[in-house]
Amino acid sequence: MSSEVQDVEHMDIAVDPEDAREYELARMRHSAAHLMAEAVQEIFPDARFGIGPAIDNGFYYDFDLPRPLTPEDLKEIEKLMKKNQKRNEGFERNVVSREEAMEIFKNNPYKLELIQNFPDDEEISTYQQGSFLDLCRGPHVESTRKIGPFKLQSVAGAYWRGDEKRPMLQRIYGTAWDTKDELAAYLHRLEEAAKRDHRRLGRDLDLFSVNEEIGPGLILWHPKGGMIRYLVEQFEQQEQLKRDYDLVYTPHIASEKIYRTSGHLETYHENMYSPMSIEEVDYYLKPMNCPGHIMIYKNQVHSYRELPIRLAELGTVYRYERSGTLHGMLRVRGFTQDDSHIFCTREQVVDEVGGVIDLALHMAEVFGYGYEAYLGTRPEKAIGDEETWNEAIDDLKEALASRGMKYKVDEGEGAFYGPKIDIKWLDALGRAWTGPTIQADFNLPERFDVNYIGEDGNRHRVAMIHRTLLGSMERFVGGLVEHYGGAFPAWLAPIQASIVPITDDQVAFAQEVEARLKDKGIRAQVDDSSGRMQAKIRNAQLQKIPYMLVIGGREAEADSVAVRLRTGEDIGAKTVDEFLELILPVIETKSLGLLEPRALK
Repeated sequence: MSSEVQDVEHMDIAVDPEDAREYELARMRHSAAHLMAEAVQEIFPDARFGIGPAIDNGFYYDFDLPRPLTPEDLKEIEKLMKKNQKRNEGFERNVVSREEAMEIFKNNPYKLELIQNFPDDEEISTYQQGSFLDLCRGPHVESTRKIGPFKLQSVAGAYWRGDEKRPMLQRIYGTAWDTKDELAAYLHRLEEAAKRDHRRLGRDLDLFSVNEEIGPGLILWHPKGGMIRYLVEQFEQQEQLKRDYDLVYTPHIASEKIYRTSGHLETYHENMYSPMSIEEVDYYLKPMNCPGHIMIYKNQVHSYRELPIRLAELGTVYRYERSGTLHGMLRVRGFTQDDSHIFCTREQVVDEVGGVIDLALHMAEVFGYGYEAYLGTRPEKAIGDEETWNEAIDDLKEALASRGMKYKVDEGEGAFYGPKIDIKWLDALGRAWTGPTIQADFNLPERFDVNYIGEDGNRHRVAMIHRTLLGSMERFVGGLVEHYGGAFPAWLAPIQASIVPITDDQVAFAQEVEARLKDKGIRAQVDDSSGRMQAKIRNAQLQKIPYMLVIGGREAEADSVAVRLRTGEDIGAKTVDEFLELILPVIETKSLGLLEPRALK
């Protein structure tokens, strides 16, 4: 469910029980937003109201208020909501003319703007419960007593209509559920999510930062974060090379000519940065890598015998995001994306998409994610005719069926040049993250005149598949931080072993152990700082280092280390060689645990 949609429209169609539950929850949460607005109006009679939709797991409402809200205000609003709920106020719908609506909301510029933007044939309706009257399509529950247990959560600033040039409103977020147990479980999940927030952990573990002098939405990777990114990229590149991908690199800027041909200036211009003029030609920071890959393919004539050709790039792109939408590493303005473009015949599309699905699910297994799949269809802003789009959609459906993949249809959520498969990662808390995207594109090959020489000696139009596996490195690593709660598997941990000499007498042996571990590729570090042993162990645990190797006089004499895990488990004394025999298979198999290797499919 999109958080940008104000109301949930009723559609008289058969839905499965899961969809029916989502519909009823959305209806109830939208009603809770109106209940909240009623309470706000009682406290602030001069309040002016924006929109109040249901969103995933809850609701919000935007308010223009005479002063900033405080935590105490939220408590008072929630108290009033419960009081009004007990009155069992009904939600009464009334259809009004455009003129009547303009008169009713004449003192509210936000509602007037909405009314003025309605299509001429739009049926305009209002809903009223108690003293609160709102412009609304609905639907709502029958009365306020039908609203389940709820909780107001936070206040945030929100520009009207998401436009930073428009007034800043105060947005109150809340959540509502069918039962108290569901509400309690959801609030507990939020507490767990807060502990895993990648922005806090990124600071505590020294992984990345954002500097206002550099600019918002631009990530500075610190050494530890850089190591994690390097390991992820290296692993992915190796997996691609195994599957006959060719690695390429393209410039960060390109002439406007190519973006006119690609359709980006026509359909994606608002997401691109302003051009820079060079020798009277406008150049743009690239928002996507596909035009460059097309030019690499077109640099020479290709035979059908060469296809498929799979070009892959870790390419940095730049897209304008409003400052209010930026969020740590998850929503940024510059990011490196693991783009690939596969050039193939029409007959090869289904098999190639199936191969990408296989690789995507392998990635999910390695990193310990669950997954769910979606099929995005033609959006409003699209290039190409419907027949071409339908062919591409059919190919994606066939590829999904060939892998036995269940999926949901996301109407209108395809790219502007073709439909797509989205595979969302499900993390340790059951949250969905943006993951692999696979797009079948028969439109850009037309616009760029991309061909191959067929078996008949004639030119034939190539089919093109756009593909990302992990998406942007920034978003993927930020998601990994939250998925693992900062406790990365041993193979990904920036520091894999902290060596802790108990006294200065063991420092020399600790440094010898460090050298032996590094010789085997282990990222080890001696903690020879002043302080007690327990403080050093505690610091290593806070830094979520997988293994702590404590060395006292006895261990130094026996060429051994006392092994502890970051979980607090004490493994006991091991010779250095025994420790290597223990952890090297764990690292090599990319195990999610710290002691046992695993077998990947």
